Amino acid sequence: MSFRKSNAEQLLVNPFTLINKDWMLVAAGNKQSHNAMTASWGALGEIWNYYTSTIYVRPERYTLEFLDREEYYSLCFFDETHRKTLGFYGSHSGRDCDKDKETGLTPVFDQKAPYYEEAKLVLICRKLYTQSFEEKAFINADLYTKNYSKDGLHRMFIGEICEILVKE
Repeated sequence: MSFRKSNAEQLLVNPFTLINKDWMLVAAGNKQSHNAMTASWGALGEIWNYYTSTIYVRPERYTLEFLDREEYYSLCFFDETHRKTLGFYGSHSGRDCDKDKETGLTPVFDQKAPYYEEAKLVLICRKLYTQSFEEKAFINADLYTKNYSKDGLHRMFIGEICEILVKE
């Protein structure tokens, strides 16, 4: 099966289900060195006259090194048959193992960011803005306490959606 290019106006998805319930892989890097991680926090929308994705990555995550280094990243969405694989990508570090080899997912490098052949939907995104969360910016202190008691504060990335690839 191959991918066809689509555009944002033709994309018929529920972003709340797609990101929060189905999860996604955030991937960055190149053929020599790349990494992906599972994420369930994010958004799709429009800002600055661009269709955009917003993702959040903790500083402890290995994928952050690739996001910081590269201009582009991908968001890969899968059908339910890949739930266990997504769980593996979310609970193992690419510092310690080759997640692609361990799960059998096939990275593809024909775009400006790596993505996965098994995905049903891929968004190739170009970074526009990044900023780390700050404790003092939380209006509701309970959000900080509940979400950041032991791990670092997320870094936010807003990226222009440059390519949309849909599995045929």
